[in-house]
Amino acid sequence: MEFCPKCKSLMYPKEGEMSCKKCGYVKISETDKTELVSKTSRDNSDVTVLEEDTDIGLPTTNARCPECGHNLAYWWLRQLRSADESETRFFKCTKCQKTWREYD
Repeated sequence: MEFCPKCKSLMYPKEGEMSCKKCGYVKISETDKTELVSKTSRDNSDVTVLEEDTDIGLPTTNARCPECGHNLAYWWLRQLRSADESETRFFKCTKCQKTWREYD
């Protein structure tokens, strides 16, 4: 990650150069390394919660599962919205594996 020396905004790679979208400053890349930039966008409704057996080792709490009524669930926090808003709490039932979220 590189910042513009003039306006301190984030610079983006473009055709072997680093370019500032705010003030237009352009810097020729000094290294031969290839920059990796994702060209795909992600739908805001897509949230990867947990994949496969990553729930192993998560803390548990007393939380009633809306699916099966079991009272024990894994829990974790994930920042989904802007940084000035609270994190979202996720729960995963230890019995039926149903996942749900809770907002503040």
